[in-house]
Amino acid sequence: MTKKPGKPLKNSNKTVPVDEGALWDHVASGVTPLNAEHKNLVTEVDAGQPPASPEPAVPKKKKPARAHNNTAAAPKQRQTAVPDLSHGNHPGLDKSSAKRLKDGKRPIEARMDLHGMTQDQAHRALNAFIDASSHAGRRCVLVITGKGGRGDGSVGVLREQVPRWLNQAPLRPLVLAFSYATPKDGGEGALYVLLKRKR
Repeated sequence: MTKKPGKPLKNSNKTVPVDEGALWDHVASGVTPLNAEHKNLVTEVDAGQPPASPEPAVPKKKKPARAHNNTAAAPKQRQTAVPDLSHGNHPGLDKSSAKRLKDGKRPIEARMDLHGMTQDQAHRALNAFIDASSHAGRRCVLVITGKGGRGDGSVGVLREQVPRWLNQAPLRPLVLAFSYATPKDGGEGALYVLLKRKR
């Protein structure tokens, strides 16, 4: 386009009137409003992913405090509590098997004599003996504690402690039952210990 001589150029910095309403409509047409719950969050469009179909906003229900704590307690609930064993209590063992154990009718596959040991020595020796017997696939072992009877009627320390140790980790998961031995195997100064089958 040729300029006419003698005519001054129009000023390019001149403000051109704009229809602000039309401009706002143009800008607002590409914006999706967020509800108050999603304020200041990066949307899927912002993250470069295709937009998901909008879901209706559902008001959140307040959960009771117990439900919140269930997630932390869930693993504990799945673990089964292992009942304590005693001479007359054999949970997990049928009556005929319990009677065979009590009557000394199971073959004894190994023996451990704790006589003359201190509590610490006896505890370590018992742990090692039961662990080794379990790994070897033995089922019935004899643990000799000694009667340790005293004049005041109390029993010896090892006779009292061994049943406790059999009910504690690491031995309790390996032990199915125990019972006083018959007189020929030591009577109340010894225990038949029935171990769980090796898996």
